[in-house]
Amino acid sequence: MHQTLKCHPDTRCDAVTRVEVEASRPRLGRLALRYIVSGEIAGLRLPRIAEPTRTDGLWKHACFEAFLRSTTGGAYDEFNFSPSTQWAAYRFEAYRSGVRAAEIAAPHIAVQSDAATFELQVLLELPGDAAWRLGLSAVIEETSGRLSYWALKHPPGKPDFHHSDCFALELPAPSRP
Repeated sequence: MHQTLKCHPDTRCDAVTRVEVEASRPRLGRLALRYIVSGEIAGLRLPRIAEPTRTDGLWKHACFEAFLRSTTGGAYDEFNFSPSTQWAAYRFEAYRSGVRAAEIAAPHIAVQSDAATFELQVLLELPGDAAWRLGLSAVIEETSGRLSYWALKHPPGKPDFHHSDCFALELPAPSRP
């Protein structure tokens, strides 16, 4: 499913004209994401590719995020993917509470860019065969250090990707073979 993220109205980004995400479940237990940033990519502060290790605090700079919960219940998972290929995964029992590291296999992350496009692709192995609600978002950092916050939908007030309004995409379970 192809989706366009919206910049939070209280933030701006002069270098980016569009952020899109393609989300799919290619088979049971997998989530594939493709983030595409269009604009003047030289105007972005993107970290160098590093070892693809679990790393906290990625959201403080350029970061692509996915929030996932089942269509029932309040628990959810947060996944952070850096342009460096570092990543993080957290499990929340309820809105911003009961957080712990989510035990998942390391995601496969690939990046590529040119003057007008930056792309980050992720493949996650996740348990579960039910439909999921997704919140897709991005933190974009310009070379000036200014951050902008992009999401499928923003709740009123300051940027808050954990808010239930942000879980705006339902991704059905894949068909069984």
